[in-house]
Amino acid sequence: MKTIIKFLLTALIVVVLSNLLSAVHVDSYVTAIIVAIVLAILNVLVKPVLTILTFPITIVTLGLFLLVINGVIILLASKLVGGFHVDSFWTAIWFSILLTILQTIIYSLVGDDKK
Repeated sequence: MKTIIKFLLTALIVVVLSNLLSAVHVDSYVTAIIVAIVLAILNVLVKPVLTILTFPITIVTLGLFLLVINGVIILLASKLVGGFHVDSFWTAIWFSILLTILQTIIYSLVGDDKK
């Protein structure tokens, strides 16, 4: 049940960030829910592969290259989900940073699935 709540909260965060960042566009709340699900799937399937492939660069940049990977994941979601558009790579990086910060805050309020 908490997983569904987390998807809905992530969708709400996506809508809020689309209102804050003028270069991020979300057509509807249903689109935001789809974005939340697609981001979760991409973070499970694509992000580990990209992280392994770019591990040397990540080490040299002391982990900052992970921001680039997060931006790529956001842009990939933008290409996959109709009604969700991110104008530039730098906007995608800002979007991913703000999304992570807000998710951390809100998820800490909701609690963990494990007891």
